[in-house]
Amino acid sequence: MTARRSLLSLPLLAAAALPAAARAQAVAEGRPLRLIVPFPPGGAIDILGRLLAERLGAALGQTVVVENRAGAGGVIGVDALAKAPPDGSTIGVLGLTTWTAMPSMFSSLPFEPARDLQPLSLVTAGALLCVVNAETARRRGWTDFRALVEWARAHPEQVTMGSSGTGTSSHLCISAVNQATGARILHVPYRGGGPAIQDLLSGTIDMMFDVMPALMPHVRSGAFKALAVSSARRAGGLPEVPGMADFADLGLDQVDIVTWNAVAGPAGMPAEAVARLAAAIRAIVAQPGFAERLTPLGYDPVSSESPEALAALIARETPVWARLVEISGAKLD
Repeated sequence: MTARRSLLSLPLLAAAALPAAARAQAVAEGRPLRLIVPFPPGGAIDILGRLLAERLGAALGQTVVVENRAGAGGVIGVDALAKAPPDGSTIGVLGLTTWTAMPSMFSSLPFEPARDLQPLSLVTAGALLCVVNAETARRRGWTDFRALVEWARAHPEQVTMGSSGTGTSSHLCISAVNQATGARILHVPYRGGGPAIQDLLSGTIDMMFDVMPALMPHVRSGAFKALAVSSARRAGGLPEVPGMADFADLGLDQVDIVTWNAVAGPAGMPAEAVARLAAAIRAIVAQPGFAERLTPLGYDPVSSESPEALAALIARETPVWARLVEISGAKLD
């Protein structure tokens, strides 16, 4: 199963500063801009949201307030965004699965992403990182990802992989790996990434596929061993860690999973607010300082050519991620 990397095959947008007419012009008549993060403080998307808020405030000349609306796997926060007044005063940072996978995982949602959200721009993209408990890897001889998969094939459902929950990109990723390799790695969903990481540190579970920001501190400390990234190609920040294309002999040459984060508002926003916010976000993504802050998080800065281009990307990737949901059997109700 392939989640195509159409967004990363595009060159990162070089820079175009905001036009002088748009620079430091507030939206929503200068009222504070509310930026919803549909997850708790401290996570990767929260860090990204706060970094974006800081720079958006300067670009638009108005206060930007981050509001964490966590719960139900992101549903509560996304619903709050979808139902916010469409006057340009509320935006949110959303992950790929909100747009492309969530509709397939729920029998009903209080919103419909394609109908109730206004895409503005991509801000980041990045592969998931596969890590294992370093001591467990030493005991079981998991010198690389190939050794892990072969051990898992020989010991069905004895390798445990934690994730931040059912239906997350991590869950969908391991389902694709299992299908391609026949490894039968056992998925163990947690209520958030933090508890899963703690259990991986203690050796209660064996491995994780997750976003790099949460895992890299433990890779650097030596507690976790990085074995692979979920994209076909190697990640720029970790050139020594293999990508899925390096394991074509295991059947993984068609696995190419990259997640992304994008900014959206509620549907029905004024065209002027959509254009101004999208232009401001694109200019921020092009700033060298923004990229420097993202690199340690394991993210690549990526922006959309236009809100319409982001909407087209979402439309292309939705059936791919719906297929991953089908493979995983993930259902959330």
